[in-house]
Amino acid sequence: MIIGLISNMNSNMKKKIYQAQCIGNVEPIEYMIPYPSMRSLIEGQNIKYSKQIIIEDLSITNFDFYNLVQKTATWLLSKGLKPKDRLIIRGEDPFFKTILLFGVWHLGASAILPGEVPTEVVKSKTTASNEISINKRQFKIILKLTNNFIPTYKPLLNEEALIIFEKGSGIILSHYNLLVNVNSIQKLLPYPSQSRISIKLPCDSISWVIFGSILPIYSSYIIDNSAPDFTIGLKNCNLNLRFDLKNLLTFSDTDIGICPENSGCISFGNSPIHLTNYIISEKKLEITGHSVMMGYLNEITNEKSFYNKTLNLDF
Repeated sequence: MIIGLISNMNSNMKKKIYQAQCIGNVEPIEYMIPYPSMRSLIEGQNIKYSKQIIIEDLSITNFDFYNLVQKTATWLLSKGLKPKDRLIIRGEDPFFKTILLFGVWHLGASAILPGEVPTEVVKSKTTASNEISINKRQFKIILKLTNNFIPTYKPLLNEEALIIFEKGSGIILSHYNLLVNVNSIQKLLPYPSQSRISIKLPCDSISWVIFGSILPIYSSYIIDNSAPDFTIGLKNCNLNLRFDLKNLLTFSDTDIGICPENSGCISFGNSPIHLTNYIISEKKLEITGHSVMMGYLNEITNEKSFYNKTLNLDF
């Protein structure tokens, strides 16, 4: 069950975080995005574009993907996962991991990407009791299951969807965080729907979740590693991810700024994405906007980071 510091967070800290999530006078609740949760994203895309290929290498359509997510949710339920639980997910195959990620969300649970943090440490910080990955043998089992999974819990936009451990302290992100970040990215990409995309990222970070897992589905792109129209990766791609935010003002137009505390993407070139703003000084980065995280797992870190209606990150 999702308990821990977010549910127990004092009202004053919740207010500070919410103030940082506002941009000007625009509060998160005032901006509408097309989907109310990650589960609704795949349902909506299946309704609108069920026959469209979304993974060229495997000839998988939106309809196929939706059915696989349904089957995976059924499998996860058989493994003891319940709505509102937190589940640690591991694995190096981006396809299997995407299916697993959306299966967790479809069931109404929250996923944890532990990075290089040991499992026992992650469990102690998050109250998660289980860890799962999918391999070829397990995938064959999943394929035989029913695709008639009926969710008993449908999370709201402001509820927890993901915890990542990229900077030691766990970072908590909501369904809204993920969807508004991807929505803001889509507005800046010059590639229309059904463009072919190749993602050259390890599948253990928020960068991969946003660009490799959610964006292709949200934007109706076709994952095609053989003949892509554009590539996104760490170097030598059409768009290259940058993590050295101290140098953000020098980024080129093909650089994408990455900030896990801002749900993944913070800038295209040196310009902030939609509904994000930042101020850079010599010592820190001050961020406001709708992509600002739900907070850290660590309450002391929250106290040090959220003040003056801003998320403050030291360089």
